[in-house]
Amino acid sequence: MEIYLPIAEVSLDVLVLLALGGVVGFLSGVFGVGGGFLLTPFLIFIGVPPTVAVASSANQLVGASVSGVLAHWRRGNVDFKMGGVLLAGGFVGSLLGVWLFSLLRRVGQIELVINLSYILLLGTLGGLMLIEGTRAFLRGRKPGAGRRKLHQHNWVHGLPLKMRFRRSKLYISALLPLGLGFFIGILSAIMGVGGGFVMVPAMIYTLGMPTAVVPGTSLFQIIFVAATVTILQAINNRTVDLVLALLLLVGGVIGAQIGSRMGSRLRGEQLRIMLALLVLAVAIKLTFDMTATPAHLYSTAFVQ
Repeated sequence: MEIYLPIAEVSLDVLVLLALGGVVGFLSGVFGVGGGFLLTPFLIFIGVPPTVAVASSANQLVGASVSGVLAHWRRGNVDFKMGGVLLAGGFVGSLLGVWLFSLLRRVGQIELVINLSYILLLGTLGGLMLIEGTRAFLRGRKPGAGRRKLHQHNWVHGLPLKMRFRRSKLYISALLPLGLGFFIGILSAIMGVGGGFVMVPAMIYTLGMPTAVVPGTSLFQIIFVAATVTILQAINNRTVDLVLALLLLVGGVIGAQIGSRMGSRLRGEQLRIMLALLVLAVAIKLTFDMTATPAHLYSTAFVQ
């Protein structure tokens, strides 16, 4: 059954959109990522204009993230103080990111920037996570192998404005999560993502947070940053398709509840390996689409 999307100006199957939202919600619950790094490319693959895919994906992330946070909060796996500091940086980054999005759209380079950003970030992060996750998994299988620290102290841990985050058992500079949140806010606006695929490894390896606390805290920050991006995109660029976002949202809320239950049964290194493989798969698909010779060398299209 097809439905017409008024802002995207295309007709798509309702069941496909619900299933896509469910998959993204499932990933949100399992890994603590918003899932936009998969949702936005998949929407582009099925014919949604990139500008509409970015803005509408940010809207869908709100519902899926709320559902995931509630599930993690019931298990006591959310550091609200850390989430608040990340959120402060995310608000500022969102404002800058939406402004950059509008600028790139006016000069006609937004689609190229979106695709190149995905390929660069997903390829780099996916490779690094896969290497580290595989090493951790192999170390855990060795008899008598000791656990290594996920992060090492360096110059960034000597920064001022230190804060104590009791739930994460950390005493670090607030500048670290503020800067991370700022960067994630920019990514959310330009790429239509919650930024979890960057935030989750950064929270583990840079901030040194326990793996069990990372998914819920990441989703808490994603809720508000994604909501801010959605509002700004709707006001400034008018690229939010509510029909599309609502369909994705229904599937996402259900999928997040299922994913959070499954994620609690997996070890930290297993989660990292699975997430790395997903990230690399999307990067490879985007690279292929950008470099492969198209079936029709010339086409005309109206860019939203």
